[in-house]
Amino acid sequence: MTYQGTVQNGVILIDGGVRLPEGAEVRIEIADGVQPRADTSGEPTIGQKLAALARKYENLPCDLPEDLAINHDHYLHGLPKRQ
Repeated sequence: MTYQGTVQNGVILIDGGVRLPEGAEVRIEIADGVQPRADTSGEPTIGQKLAALARKYENLPCDLPEDLAINHDHYLHGLPKRQ
């Protein structure tokens, strides 16, 4: 069966409100000689930026208290410690 649709914000919308079942295998053929364009911005993705940030800080010493998880209300709000 063949359906037609358009791409809006990177999502393929099928004309007529057709909904395909989850996990359906599809084949996409671009009509009218439109050529897909590659992302040539060269800017790193948000995932790449976060990975670089994590690598920067992963080996730094941690000065947080050992009991922070159990006594976070003490450290945040000044309540008495639980232990």
